[in-house]
Amino acid sequence: MTDIAIQGGHVLLGNEIAEAFIHIADGKIAEISLRHPDSVIRVDSRGLIALPGIVDMHGDAFERQMMPRPGVDFPIDVALVDSDRQAIANGITTVFHATTWSWEPGLRGTENAHRLLSAIETMQPQLAADTRFHLRQETFNLDAEPTIAEWLVAGRVDLLAFNDHMDMTTASMSNPKKRMRMVERSGLSESGFDNLVQRILERASEVPASIERLAAIACDQRIPLLSHDDKSPKQRTGFRALGINLAEFPINEETARAATAAGDFTVFGAPNVVRGGSHTGWTSAAEMVSKGLCSILASDYYYPAPLLAAFMLAADNVLPLPQAWSLVSGAPAAATGLHDRGQISPGKRADIILVDAHEPLRPRVVAAITEGRIVYLTEPQRLLSTTSAMREVETA
Repeated sequence: MTDIAIQGGHVLLGNEIAEAFIHIADGKIAEISLRHPDSVIRVDSRGLIALPGIVDMHGDAFERQMMPRPGVDFPIDVALVDSDRQAIANGITTVFHATTWSWEPGLRGTENAHRLLSAIETMQPQLAADTRFHLRQETFNLDAEPTIAEWLVAGRVDLLAFNDHMDMTTASMSNPKKRMRMVERSGLSESGFDNLVQRILERASEVPASIERLAAIACDQRIPLLSHDDKSPKQRTGFRALGINLAEFPINEETARAATAAGDFTVFGAPNVVRGGSHTGWTSAAEMVSKGLCSILASDYYYPAPLLAAFMLAADNVLPLPQAWSLVSGAPAAATGLHDRGQISPGKRADIILVDAHEPLRPRVVAAITEGRIVYLTEPQRLLSTTSAMREVETA
């Protein structure tokens, strides 16, 4: 791999931002120093901040590339490439595609879950971001349990989340607009969808045991586990007893406080911070951050959100930038067991982004480096020269 030197700008080092040179070699950060390292490629980072790349542990914006309108499908490989470009351009160097496998057919059905997993595995080498599979199992999707168990043992799943949207589904059945949206997404007739929901509800008593079995397998395989939309401290305690230590989008402060007190990671949506509140009317993520009850921010449904949210929290004096940035980089890296990234320090994987933050509420990614490769650059004049080219000029 090519040696790279990032020079002239500021660098986030632990809890401080300071001027420093970064020397990258063999895909890793080789050295942080005040001297100019000899490198093949030099990147002028004057006026920019070097930050560890964003680790996005929950993002499903790729679904819009697959189905931009209800019933309008595009090839998965096209969708993944476009999503990869969006993620990188917004500073996300590690992306977990949150793939919902539901009991309903269509976008979140069985066929798409299989196709997505296969496509991610096949396309990983050609994607700029380190792309991983976050399986969101709808807990009433009982028929999927044997296959998911096989995937877990085979190491094909990077994160496993337990989702239960059945209450939301049944509540939406009486709302014509929401019901029609679900029907269109499934591809079924209205009566066919109604009959399917009824059949799924009849197996409700089997759900808890299925969760326990899958959680046990995932724990044996050391695959991080998440619960979704926890409603109460009691529910969170029950999930924790199964080894599920990441609380994703707890819906009230009481539950988030109980999770934090027990040492669990709490995940909230970065769009919630950017928009000034939850689109569902639930917990304010910025408020949870200010109270120390949020440990991770994820893109959820909007790839630009983590970058914007971290700088917004700093601009609003909720957190200093180093602590705010940890919410989108260091903390999610730790929670997902990726201890080789999330910090700019020697020996870590060279996932680094260069950000123009002259407008604090509109930070802009100028360059992205993943595993020592420059994969995104909006200002090519910042590539100063190569050592070999300099020698040729000197010789002439």
